[in-house]
Amino acid sequence: MELAFIPSPSRGVLYLGPVPLRGYAFCIIIGVFVAVWLGNKRWVARGGRSGTVADIAVWAVPFGLVGGRLYHVITDYQLYFSEGRDWVDAFKVWEGGLGIWGAIAFGAVGAWIGARRRGVPMPAYADAVAPGIALAQAIGRWGNWFNQELYGKPTDLPWAVEITSTADGRIPGTYHPTFLYESLWCIGVALLVIWADRRFRLGHGRAFALYVAAYCAGRFWIEYMRVDDAHHILGLRLNNWTALFVFLLAVLYMVLSARMRPGREAVVEPGAEAAGGDAGPEGEKDAKKDAKDDAGTASADTAADDPDTAGTEEAPGKSDVTEAAKAPEDTDDAAADEKDADGVKNGADSAKKG
Repeated sequence: MELAFIPSPSRGVLYLGPVPLRGYAFCIIIGVFVAVWLGNKRWVARGGRSGTVADIAVWAVPFGLVGGRLYHVITDYQLYFSEGRDWVDAFKVWEGGLGIWGAIAFGAVGAWIGARRRGVPMPAYADAVAPGIALAQAIGRWGNWFNQELYGKPTDLPWAVEITSTADGRIPGTYHPTFLYESLWCIGVALLVIWADRRFRLGHGRAFALYVAAYCAGRFWIEYMRVDDAHHILGLRLNNWTALFVFLLAVLYMVLSARMRPGREAVVEPGAEAAGGDAGPEGEKDAKKDAKDDAGTASADTAADDPDTAGTEEAPGKSDVTEAAKAPEDTDDAAADEKDADGVKNGADSAKKG
């Protein structure tokens, strides 16, 4: 007899009159709002305009939903196109089934379109929204709890999730709540990215790459615990291979980007300060740092162009003091010259008399 467990909801949809409120969709919507809210705060702090993140999200979110659904349907095609299945179910997103890999890939395409229209660098935008995306995933995973899906192996741990549904071959019992594990892991990833971004001033897409790598590391072991049907390659689930491949790509990007483009972008949204003056403190700090670097570079260039004067600049007023010091010497020289002239004149007079 289990002493404790996480009960599953008796149903995943509530009706507000004729309008269905599905728990899965509700979690996705809340996650999107959290991602946009946090992304906007980080974008403004980097020196961008308030509202830019939401404008680009208008492109990214629909693309992400389509991509997430496509990945799920393609990798689990037997759920929709095998014998006895209805292919129309492939369009029922509200019943669950969004692959994060497809959602991020297609969402990035939509974000690129939106960023291009706004004239902002895509890597900087990705860095700003990375922690928010992780939190959106943490919230979205609770949609799987509403649908009683994507759980792990049987267990009697106090935090096991109780499955009561028998749909699609489910066997009632208590199982590892992999949705909870992934939700907590995503919260940790968001905190990690925020900390690393502040500590190391990540830029040019490296904060986003860190999010991707950290998520993949957690997804690998969580995916290994799941018992739902999946395609296997060399003994590992397909999503395990995907997580491993994407993890390596993210790490490679961080290493190459740090070597080729160190530091972070000084300007993330051209004209933001002139338009609204709402550039954040980080943007102002980066701008001041670049201005200081430019001034130092200009001084070095001046010294290189005129090597005769390099390192010989005098403090204000030094030349005047030097000239003043030289003045007595010039007076003595004039007196000596006058004395010599008198000597020569006297010698000439003596010669005449002789």
